[in-house]
This record gives sequence, C-alpha cells and structure tokens, in this order.
Amino acid sequence: MAVSAETLMQADEKDLKGKAVYVLHTWKDSLWDLGTSKKMDVPEPRDIPSPTEKHDEKDVEDREGSTQSQTEHQLNLASTLPEIRADEEAEAVPGLESLKLEDAIDNKSEQSAPVLSPEDVSSCLRSAVIQAIQATLSSLPSSTFPLPASLFWTNYVLPARPAQALGSTGLVDSSAIDIKQSSHKSVKSFLKACAKEGLIKLKETKGDVVVTGIFPTHPAVNTHRPHRTVGSVEAKREKAEVRERKEKEAEEKKRGEIRALELWKPYGPTIGWFIAAEKTTEDLYSIANIQDIFSTYVSSKNLTNVNEQQYINVGEDVALFAATSNKNKENPEFLKRDDALKRIRDNMQEWHEIKTERSGVVRKKGQLKPISITVKMRQGRKAATLITGLEVYGIEPDDLADELRKACASSTSVYPLHGKTSELEVMVQGKQIKIVTDCLMARGVPKRWIVSLDQTGGKKK
Repeated sequence: MAVSAETLMQADEKDLKGKAVYVLHTWKDSLWDLGTSKKMDVPEPRDIPSPTEKHDEKDVEDREGSTQSQTEHQLNLASTLPEIRADEEAEAVPGLESLKLEDAIDNKSEQSAPVLSPEDVSSCLRSAVIQAIQATLSSLPSSTFPLPASLFWTNYVLPARPAQALGSTGLVDSSAIDIKQSSHKSVKSFLKACAKEGLIKLKETKGDVVVTGIFPTHPAVNTHRPHRTVGSVEAKREKAEVRERKEKEAEEKKRGEIRALELWKPYGPTIGWFIAAEKTTEDLYSIANIQDIFSTYVSSKNLTNVNEQQYINVGEDVALFAATSNKNKENPEFLKRDDALKRIRDNMQEWHEIKTERSGVVRKKGQLKPISITVKMRQGRKAATLITGLEVYGIEPDDLADELRKACASSTSVYPLHGKTSELEVMVQGKQIKIVTDCLMARGVPKRWIVSLDQTGGKKK
C-alpha cells in the first residue's frame, strides 16, 4: 500500500504500529530509464532516515556546532589573554612600551632600508667614469694607453665612485654601487655603453676590450661637478690609521723609554741667591727651572745691561754676584746670560733622576754619566767592544750580554769593572759600536746619554 510522506511523518509522531519504506523509484521503471546511469550496476541498498531521525541529527549538529563555537570562543579568548597580560605588564613595567616601540621602529627601518635601482647604479658608475676622466685620466701621458678593461675599472673607475649615492628611496652607501646591480650587469657591457656615448674609446681583441683613449672635452666631462669619491674617503681613513698607529707606537716607545734628567740643588754661595729669589733651598731644580728663576730675578731687579742686552749686570746684585763667583776664575761685573747660568749651576750640587717603567723614579746625588761604549784591542790584534755604566739606567749587564750575543753573533762576557767592584763591564768580541748603540736605544736609553769611542783608530762619537 502506498501512502504519502505526511502519513509516515504522523505515524512517527503518534508511534503507530506497522512497517513502511521510502521508495524513490522502482528498478527499470520510467524514472530509471530517464537517468544517465541506467547501464550501471544496481547500487547497494542504503538506509534512509526518517524525518524524526533527521530532526535528531539536526539537534546533534546544532549541539556540536554550539560546542565548537564555544571551543573556538575559548581558544580566541586564550589567544588574546597573552596580549591582555602583555598590555597589563607594559603598564606595570615602566619603559616596556617604549622598548616595544623602538623594536617596531627598528624593524620598520630595516624593512624600509634605502636601495638603488639598476638605473641609479648605472648613473653612479657613469659619474665615476666622468670623474676619473676629469680628475685623473686627463692628466696622464698618452703612453698610458691602451689600458686593459680590468685595470681601467679597478684603478680608476671604482675609486672614483661616489662615496654616497642618492637613490629613489634615500641615501645609500657606496657598497651598493656595484656593476652586478646595474642595468648593464657586466663591465664589458657598461664600457661599451660609455664608448657609444663618446666618453672613452674601446678596442675589442679576442673577446676582451681594451681602453685605447678618453675624451676629456666631452660635454658631460666639462659640465661635471666633482663629487666626494670612495678613493678619497679610503685614503683619508688610511692616513688616519697610519697617524693613529704612529702615535700609538710613539706612545709605547715613550712609555718604555728611559727618562734621564739632570738636576741641581742649591748649595754653598747659591743658597743666598735662591733665598733672595724667594725659592726653597731644599728642592731639586732642572735646567729649565733655573732659567725661569734667573729670568724672573733679572727682570725684577732690572739687571739687564742697557747698552748690551745680552749681558747681565751681576755686580749690581750681591746675591747674584756671589752665586756666579768662581774662585778659580775672574769674576767680572758683567756676564753673558748663558755664562751666568753656567756659573750658577757649577756652584750648585749635582743630582740626577732616572725614570723607567720597571723601577719608577730614582733620584741620586752626583753627576749623571752616560753609558760608555769603547772598542779596544785585546790579546794582540783582536778587537773587543766594552760597555760600562749600565747600572745607572736600570739595565742588567747579564741581560744585555745575552741580547748582544745573538745580535752580534759573537761571544760575550761580563766582568767586574777594574777598581769598581760594584759596577760590571760587558765585553763583546769585535767592533760592535753600532749594534750595541741600537740595542741600548731600543731599550729606551736616549742617544745623548750614549758615548762611543774607538781606540783602535776611530774617533769619539
């Protein structure tokens, strides 16, 4: 019995007894023949849910959709929680927001770094060629040409590139001006374009190009305004590096140099003059200090001779006359400035100061004696170089002997100085004055404190 679909729906709702099936169509009926798959095999039977089951499935889908929506809402909420917490932390921690802003600005600046277009690079390289022609190549003799393209490019074009170039997006460094980034892509192609423009003259031989000439009278060369080049920047940087290196070497040399200074202390007849000049008699004075005191004293006492400005009227001042007096010499009333200063120093007590990096400052009473290098004949006709006076300058004789043994390739020895057991003498076989002098200067001894004498026939140096 065939019933309508509404009857079946009512039967489901009222829970009526009986069995029924939904029939879509009958096999091999007219509806089957109208189909496009009538030659196909009969499909397997399948269950068709009732309207009630459809409603139940819809409710399940709605519940699942609601559950999924809730899950998505929870996930979205969870994803926004870190941002909310980060914002709360930014408010709680001072400066965090500014740091984030700086990072964002840095990232943005990195992304928007200025670049040169291929046309900009080609234009910069063209300017470099024109600059090279105008500043360098035009002054070279004609015999300089022909030049290989590689030599022309390396020695003249690359150093003439602009130190900075203005592109469409801003100012960029010269490192961006590269032939591979240009519209020509190769040096050969670029030089051919320059030759076509009339800036240079090329000749192609065996697949390579040679620059055979330039055209300094080209309008582009005449109207070119010189720019700051890569070569000038590099040359300036190299000069600065050389100067810095020399200053550093000089500083290191000065640090390791032995500083020897002659000093004088007021003594005998000079004490009264220092008191008259209102200076202490317990200090040690260098030659520069004594000159300053003398000049100030002469000016304050008006002791300069009116007729001869180079003479000082020492006889008009009792203290100065006593300071310049010498028992073994005549004591005139007029003395030259240098003679007066020398007499004052002669009447003072001699001291000296040695300053080294290792031992610091050492002051001792007595005259500072230079290091003596003497060449003498020993045992017949054998020459030997003798070095004395090392201890004053803080140089160990044994250390110097070891160094000279290698530098001179000769045997060395150390002996107590005859008559002075506290001083030692270094002996080197052969005439080694120059090598010994160089070694002492390398150790920081000033040359003015090294005296050499060749007693085998040489003269004092």
